[in-house]
Amino acid sequence: MCGIAGFINWRSKTGADALAAANCAIAHRGPDDAGLQLIDMKNGNGCVGLANRRLAILDLSPAGHQPMSDPTTGNWIAYNGEVFNFQEIRTRLEGEGAQFTSHTDTEVIMKAYAAYGKSCVDHFRGMFAFSIWDSAAQKLFVARDRFGKKPLYYFQGDGFLFFASEVRALLATGLIPRRINEDAVEQYLSFGSICDPQTLISGVKALPAGSHMTWSNGAITIRKYWDAASFAGRNFHQRAEEKEVVAGLEPLLTEAINLRMVSDVPVGVFLSGGIDSSALVAILAGTQQQKISTFSVVFKEGDYSEAEFSSLVARRFKTDHHEIHLTAEDFLASVPDALTAMDQPSLDGFNTYTISREVRRTGLKVALSGQGGDELFAGYKTFRAVPKMERFQSFERWLPAPLRAAAAWAVPGADSSDRNRKIAALIQGNGSMLHPYFLARMMFVPRQLCQLLKSGTMQAVNEGMSAALAPAAALDPVNRVSYLELTNYMANTLLRDGDCMSMAHGLEIRVPLLDHKLAEYTLSVPGEMKIDSRTPKHLLVKAMRGLLPDEIVHRPKKGFTLPFEHWMRGELKSSVESVLTRIGEGPLGSVLNPSAVMQVWQSFLDGKTAWSRPWCLYVLDRWCQKNL
Repeated sequence: MCGIAGFINWRSKTGADALAAANCAIAHRGPDDAGLQLIDMKNGNGCVGLANRRLAILDLSPAGHQPMSDPTTGNWIAYNGEVFNFQEIRTRLEGEGAQFTSHTDTEVIMKAYAAYGKSCVDHFRGMFAFSIWDSAAQKLFVARDRFGKKPLYYFQGDGFLFFASEVRALLATGLIPRRINEDAVEQYLSFGSICDPQTLISGVKALPAGSHMTWSNGAITIRKYWDAASFAGRNFHQRAEEKEVVAGLEPLLTEAINLRMVSDVPVGVFLSGGIDSSALVAILAGTQQQKISTFSVVFKEGDYSEAEFSSLVARRFKTDHHEIHLTAEDFLASVPDALTAMDQPSLDGFNTYTISREVRRTGLKVALSGQGGDELFAGYKTFRAVPKMERFQSFERWLPAPLRAAAAWAVPGADSSDRNRKIAALIQGNGSMLHPYFLARMMFVPRQLCQLLKSGTMQAVNEGMSAALAPAAALDPVNRVSYLELTNYMANTLLRDGDCMSMAHGLEIRVPLLDHKLAEYTLSVPGEMKIDSRTPKHLLVKAMRGLLPDEIVHRPKKGFTLPFEHWMRGELKSSVESVLTRIGEGPLGSVLNPSAVMQVWQSFLDGKTAWSRPWCLYVLDRWCQKNL
């Protein structure tokens, strides 16, 4: 696990200083080693640069130093991530004549590229973002894992291409104008995060998940090599027996979790006491010889603390359990550092920052997370609510627009709560611009966005929603929601925040439930088999064969969240109010209407909107003040 940066300047040999600055900006991602390599291009004028910051997980020796070269081909690689099946690939490559000098997965990736070219990514099972300079072909190959667990951003300027693991690393080069991307602001206010490939910096793009990019002769080509939609609901016959599905799920689940234990350093587990993280602990307790270390965040605010459930699981499976006690004072003290760690503004992420900091303080470098279970096994409320909203929308789209508008305004208390605002938006929508999934996940509905944004047209958001929905349009309702959760909320919020907030402390988070083979199998199951009124995520629960306590299976779902509602009416109130009051004076002054911002704050104080709305505005302002 590392951070990478690199550039191609095909007109001159400058760029070394900018690359060194970028590598310094991501030092937190790899405190164990650093490397930088400059390579002259064969045209005599250009130059290629690769840089790496290393967090040593596999082969802790100097043989794992990056950038790494292949003496056979002359290729160079800079790599961030883990390919968990690298030993299997290595054995295959050795059978084909390849020779290795280290025990790293880095070298396996480089040799696999030499053997298989671009299709090497099809062999990898893990999380990765890597760049390979192909010396013979004089081209750059860059790839990102299927779900986008590891980030990769790039900027193409006049005669050069720069890329890095973080947006801030690109800004540190001094080569990229610090201009705000107003389309990204619209996306952020809509969903609490920015949707790939956009970033908040104009001109900086994210390489989409499951894609690779090739630079050759001054031009870049991006191709998608994997998409979850190709597997959703396709392979199982509608009358497949549930026991058959569960029987196929069990070994994949165990294999995916045990693969994530491949490491030359100890591995811990984030334990919330929910079904997903408890499943990780239960399987590891039965398959690993060493005692499992587990970590949970505990609050004095009882409504938010999950200590009862996490300690129950820890006792049941005899883990080495650690409780992290977090107070409002602790959180307030950490807010500036957490905002600094945030590579792009996000509503979420502070919880991951906190637990990652505490886990790293114990000396661990690797932790497993239960993320992905809700998305694959229909754990969110959206799996029941969105199909109902779709059915309603299919009926109301036949009503004339004036009648829909009148009905929307007739909703009792249409502006009295977030829920009522969304109901009004659903009624008024025309069925094509605002799919119910996106409405369910929205922070501010279109009418509010038009009030907040000085020049907002919703065009960028609408185009983004249409593009995201297109691959899922033919899926059954449940699998459609699953696909949309995986490629939107999971990819743009949970995975992105998980990466930057954990790597801020030099901690690697692995997500076994997002193993692509496990995901492909689960997505292929008809949606109707994933919903059971008696048991949440019942396919996952049945695959556990009774290992999970009933108290865990049937507990009320909370999710891992901090008590913001409580804190923002108390300890955080003056800080948030002060920032929102002055939001028109900073970089957002040309983008947002200050009066509409203050109306959001007042609505929160009046109990008409959730804490997340003013908090997302606060985070956006703090990020822009620091980075723009």
